Amino acid sequence: MHIETTWIVLAVVLLLIELWAINRVRKSAGKSSDKGVWIVFIVFVPLIGLIAWALAGPKHVTQA
Repeated sequence: MHIETTWIVLAVVLLLIELWAINRVRKSAGKSSDKGVWIVFIVFVPLIGLIAWALAGPKHVTQA
């Protein structure tokens, strides 16, 4: 039972990080098509998408 709890916690943490990253992409400066590609990549390839976004994604966030 302990192993299942660990996986659930890791999945929730990954989900929260994904939501944060999607929000950062949405608020970043850049073309909408580029933002859409990053969001799709983050959602459908979660761990690799987050790593790629952290290394190569948009860095500047506009103030709302």
